[in-house]
Amino acid sequence: MPSKAQRPPSPPAIADDLPTGLAENAAPLLTPPDETAADDAATDDVGPQEDGPETTHDTGLTEAGGLAAGVEALLRRVRTLPDGPGVYRMLDAAGEVLYVGKARNLRRRVTSYTQPVRQPARLQRMIARTADLEVVTTHTEAEALLLESNLIKRLKPRFNVLLRDDKSFPYILIAGGHRFARLAKYRGARSASGDYFGPFASAGAVNRTLNALERAFLLRTCSDAMFANRTRPCLKYQLKRCSAPCVGHVDEAAYGRLVDQARAFLGGRSATVQGELARDMETASQQMDFETAALCRDRIRALSQVQARQDINLDLLGEADVVAAAAEGGQICIQIFFFRGGSNYGNRAYFPRHDRSMATADVMAAFIAQFYDNKTPPAEILVSEPLPEGALLAEALSVRAGRRVRLTAPQRGARRKAVDHALDNAREAAGRRMSDSASQTALLGQLAERFSLAGPPQRIEVYDNSHVSGTNPVGGMVVAGPDGPIKAAYRRFNIRQAAASDDFAMMREVLTRRFSRALKEDPERTSGQWPDLVLIDGGAGHLSAALSVLSDLGITGIALMAIAKGPDRDAGREVFHLPGQSPRRLPPNDPVLYYLQRLRDEAHRFAIGGHRARRSRALSRSPLDDVPGIGPARKRALLHRFGSAQAVSRAGIADLQTVPGISRAAAEKLYGYFRAEG
Repeated sequence: MPSKAQRPPSPPAIADDLPTGLAENAAPLLTPPDETAADDAATDDVGPQEDGPETTHDTGLTEAGGLAAGVEALLRRVRTLPDGPGVYRMLDAAGEVLYVGKARNLRRRVTSYTQPVRQPARLQRMIARTADLEVVTTHTEAEALLLESNLIKRLKPRFNVLLRDDKSFPYILIAGGHRFARLAKYRGARSASGDYFGPFASAGAVNRTLNALERAFLLRTCSDAMFANRTRPCLKYQLKRCSAPCVGHVDEAAYGRLVDQARAFLGGRSATVQGELARDMETASQQMDFETAALCRDRIRALSQVQARQDINLDLLGEADVVAAAAEGGQICIQIFFFRGGSNYGNRAYFPRHDRSMATADVMAAFIAQFYDNKTPPAEILVSEPLPEGALLAEALSVRAGRRVRLTAPQRGARRKAVDHALDNAREAAGRRMSDSASQTALLGQLAERFSLAGPPQRIEVYDNSHVSGTNPVGGMVVAGPDGPIKAAYRRFNIRQAAASDDFAMMREVLTRRFSRALKEDPERTSGQWPDLVLIDGGAGHLSAALSVLSDLGITGIALMAIAKGPDRDAGREVFHLPGQSPRRLPPNDPVLYYLQRLRDEAHRFAIGGHRARRSRALSRSPLDDVPGIGPARKRALLHRFGSAQAVSRAGIADLQTVPGISRAAAEKLYGYFRAEG
């Protein structure tokens, strides 16, 4: 183990990222005060970690001093550990976090690792690589569980279960703070005022529900700015999807009733709302007001469409999530269904990274702790089997939600029916994943055979450039592996040096930056971030540029290939260029050709997206943005006074001084800047 003077920097400081209520309670121990937190930005361009524990064999027992050295490092730390609850982090010799765990009694838990013969092979490999230990104490074990899930998500230790896809879910928002509330789709931190309904499993589910709700309740969806500037109804009013409050076609009281009905329906009181509409339709019919009666009829139909889209509706599940896990071929699929107001708001499948020896219940418990780390848990969570320390997990989730959260594994009745439905979906998703993985593996084998590669590539990087008439050039890199696209590893490169008219120079710049960084961060190629095959959208010239980059950097062992569009740019007639070989084509119906076309098209799509984003930013920039000392407030004042940046550039010093906030010195700086530019 390195001495204190030689010890590498510890992982990033964690106090700023603790869950609410924990930052003030955490008391870090065993961390030398002179150590510096590592820079998180250093990993900005690094994709997901390699699938570690489940693909690692017992070679770790002989690494870096072996098992005895790991036990010795832990024994040195055990003597100073407290007997209370907290979270511990095991570090390797480079300071990387291997594992994050929580304990009711830190001393007792860490002591158990000093007897490796009682541990499974996965933990023995971890102990063999352990060089140091860091600890954070907490007041309760529930707080330790919350902190553990927070750190696992942020640090991504290779020996923990990792939730790899953790995007936010969309909600439906009935916005507050306005006399005529707005109906909208909402994603992100729930900071806007109003009532939130969800989460929905996908944006598509929200959009379909919003379309039906517009027809059912006639609420506006336009922005407040658009609402304030309307002088006549928009097209949605003509389509009977808005009541046009912007021009006074409905008064505030009547619109408020529509909002209340929408809240009641989304809150689970759909029968009440439909009953009211049925009575209104009957009354209008009796009064011979057939237009109003038809409108009520259409609204009832719209509500029925929302309910008809649910796969399974349970009145017993007012607010609940159903979580089920199924194992297939050593991989576990976790399926989660969202129920709100007795309606099913959709489902999503997850495949967390885990050691193959772990039990399904252990993986599901770790998944739930991480999944709700940045989401408010519902009142009830139904699981497909009892979880270890389920009561503790429920307590931690209750702390997170600020109210009681029940965690149960139902055995019969309607709740069990919902769990079985989720479990069936989990099994089917796991089977599809295994089938897709087998097909992908076979496809990569055929790719290696067609082009005489050393073996099926485990990581393919595809590069393309995009620009319009030489402006705003951007390079794109997409990555694919045995499980399909690795979107977290995608990267864009703003071309800085090469002339945009020289496509070969742009490709050289992109590849030089990519592989120079790889050499700096992982010269031994042990992280799994090096490609086996580099595919370039281009011809022989692009291939030559790529070869020169790798040669200049002294990089060998990476297969290179360029894919050029065929005659008349017809798909299916692509020409492939490989070093030292004649150009060749694949048969038009070859599945390998389709696969490479999809990779090429994905790189093209990704690069174009980056170019468009850069072009949009350039269009919105002003020459004033580059003037030293002119911030947003001064820029706004100048534009209000002169109307445009061009007018500012022509103004004299005396005129510039008339602008609030522009002193004599600032006016002279502005005047001199534009004259120098001219």
